[in-house]
Amino acid sequence: MTTFLITGANRGIGLELTRQALARGDSVIAAARDAGAQSLDALAAKAAGRLQTIALDVVDEASVKAAATSLAGRAIDVLINNAGIIGPDRQSPLDMDFGGLAQTLAVNTIAPLRVTQALLPNLRKSNHPRIVTISSAMGSLSSAASDRIAYRASKAAVNKIMQGLASDLKRENIPAIVMHPGWVRTDMGGAGADLSPEQSASGILQVIDRLTLASTGAFINYDGKTLPW
Repeated sequence: MTTFLITGANRGIGLELTRQALARGDSVIAAARDAGAQSLDALAAKAAGRLQTIALDVVDEASVKAAATSLAGRAIDVLINNAGIIGPDRQSPLDMDFGGLAQTLAVNTIAPLRVTQALLPNLRKSNHPRIVTISSAMGSLSSAASDRIAYRASKAAVNKIMQGLASDLKRENIPAIVMHPGWVRTDMGGAGADLSPEQSASGILQVIDRLTLASTGAFINYDGKTLPW
């Protein structure tokens, strides 16, 4: 049985990752600002004690420290940094909501590193630790598109941070990757997106199951294909 910690676990891809992991018999620590969400309560009723919910605001340093303290001594096999936001309505290079840009970077770029650092002691207790950060192909520097530039920039930045983390953790045999979940029909992705949350989450879990140190530092699509930086 694998123990996952998933941020942003109360909705969208995070909720579906939680549901599928529990369905196959794994254990999940579901972290969300609203740890009492009805969506998580419904899963807990069927999880036979394998679901733990914790309150976690990923941009609040005190909240992250409190969550880490509550989990002290417990092994975590897989950390999935899933919590994220699309950013402000105005996020063009020619018309930027700078407060919204800062918030987008705080949630999508800084928070995954803060959470990962806080939970490294737990990952080090695992026999097969893995770190996965949900990014986006929109953060690839191979694309010159300028729409949603705050979101794109935040994902490009987290890609680089996690690439560096992977380099530093390689000596500890802890692989770290970033993943594109596909364009998914969630509140963020919209009703016209290509994939259902079920398809995306299933692919992500398959990649995680196969993840070894040989792939550390990679940018991987939900279907297992390597993506350009």
